[in-house]
Amino acid sequence: MKPIPKGLMISAPSSGTGKTTLMLGLLNALSKRGVDVRPFKSGPDYIDPGFHRAACGRASFNLDTWAMGAGVLADLIGTSRGGDLALIEGSMGLFDGVASAGETSNGASADISALTGWPVILLLDVSGQAQSAAATALGFKTMRPDVHIAGVVLNKVASPRHENLLRLGMERVGIPVLGALPRQGSVALPERHLGLVQAEEQPELMALLDAAGDFITAHVDLDLLVSVARSHGFPDGTDTLPPPPGQRIALARDAAFSFIYPHLLDHWRHAGAEVQLFSPLANEAPDDSADICWLPGGYPELHAGRLAAADRFRAGLQDFAQTRTVHGECGGYMAMGAGLIDKTGTRHQMAGLLGLETSYETRKMHLGYRLATLNTPASGQTTGARLRGHEFHYSTILSQPDTPLAHVVDANGDAVPETGSRRGNATGTFFHLIAGAS
Repeated sequence: MKPIPKGLMISAPSSGTGKTTLMLGLLNALSKRGVDVRPFKSGPDYIDPGFHRAACGRASFNLDTWAMGAGVLADLIGTSRGGDLALIEGSMGLFDGVASAGETSNGASADISALTGWPVILLLDVSGQAQSAAATALGFKTMRPDVHIAGVVLNKVASPRHENLLRLGMERVGIPVLGALPRQGSVALPERHLGLVQAEEQPELMALLDAAGDFITAHVDLDLLVSVARSHGFPDGTDTLPPPPGQRIALARDAAFSFIYPHLLDHWRHAGAEVQLFSPLANEAPDDSADICWLPGGYPELHAGRLAAADRFRAGLQDFAQTRTVHGECGGYMAMGAGLIDKTGTRHQMAGLLGLETSYETRKMHLGYRLATLNTPASGQTTGARLRGHEFHYSTILSQPDTPLAHVVDANGDAVPETGSRRGNATGTFFHLIAGAS
């Protein structure tokens, strides 16, 4: 077992309980106290890490036990060495994961806690209950003996009397109360259908983070919370991330294209690749010196009119694809297609590198882990390579006429129709790459 810093996991019984507000408030407050906090996000979320970084000034990486092997997890967790405290924000409910683990873990946040020894701070929405909240906490405490619940933070507390009743219940079952967040005065974070509105889209981001930090400082015992942090090290592994797709990577980066996992960018740069940023919304084309152009996901549907009018970007992308690879993920894949229909039913011309037609006129959610076996070389990978990723979007496929890029299955092993596409040097997938698979 390799040593790692003490840490804590912020989790809850379900989504929508306020985990991100607590996480951001803790990162802000502890950093102001001089604590070198190293943030992480459990599961396949590419929005929260941007907020984490803004809140504490440290890069935040995803940890995913379904998509990542022990070696990749060990390398990423190892980035916390040198810090004072690792703090990881859980996803969904603490024990929630896919139904069938298959070759890997099921991706539950609890698995990261068990592997690292980082205790769980359980955030409970106590609306409409008092002592009964202790029964929920007790159930979580006894669910898995390898996951330690170090204490609870009570959320949406109605009054001092309500708080007193809640504390009495927790005392009865022997679970420490580390904080109580009042229902009035809580900090609200703007949301969109894929989660929070991105950090770079928040005009008053630092004021929002400072407000969260002040709120948490006022209502959480920070000294007590830090004192319950623990770790037991982490086992090593031999798997690694796929190599960079090129030596010079032209990466689209603006409000329409921003969904790429931080650990991939960090890996590319550490492996010696040069990442060249450009903005399609600013009508910029990929630099001609690049070996590959990568269009990540994002919100092309919100900017479809501007993308359709970006003639220099479109012509530059088409020229680039004559001799080199252009790869798109989800939103980037859609932008490489023939057309995109927005929620009003208006069709916008896209780059035309692929025949893909997508529509947001009728929303349909596509969500879940993906395991892809490539039918053809793509994004630096050879035919037969297996890749793990995650898909989350609300578009409907109207036409996907090009050569299927891969055989794609979900976490249960069931085939999905979103196979990705290839036409010449243009490739695209609806899933976002997380890691390779052995």
